[in-house]
Amino acid sequence: MTFDDLIENKPDCPFCYENIKSRIVEDYNSVVAINDLNPVSNGHLLIIPKRHCTDFFQLTQQELIDANSLLKVLGKKILKNDSSVTGLNIGMNTGKSAGQTIFHCHIHLIPRREGDTPNPRGGVRGVIPDKMDY
Repeated sequence: MTFDDLIENKPDCPFCYENIKSRIVEDYNSVVAINDLNPVSNGHLLIIPKRHCTDFFQLTQQELIDANSLLKVLGKKILKNDSSVTGLNIGMNTGKSAGQTIFHCHIHLIPRREGDTPNPRGGVRGVIPDKMDY
């Protein structure tokens, strides 16, 4: 029996392992990375646990460690291999009111480039536009 055999999959979940296997760009223990199908910038990746869980707060300690490790590896790789990338946003939406539309935990890794927005100050605070510029 392999690790893949132990993963709980929900056939109707677009981020469950069986449904994204062919799109994996990086595989690291209990998590994988795929390209976002609706990227906000070139190189936008999603880090997704292989096990179905709805949000960040359901991740196991090992999944947290693996996700963090993969984020570091991929972030460094992006910065090294694409000189146009001058920053990164890392984020997730947890719950409908926070904008979550697919209820399988996923972490966004978004490459940022100088001038991709008129005023990047505040970064992820921009989810509430009036709070972005402070």
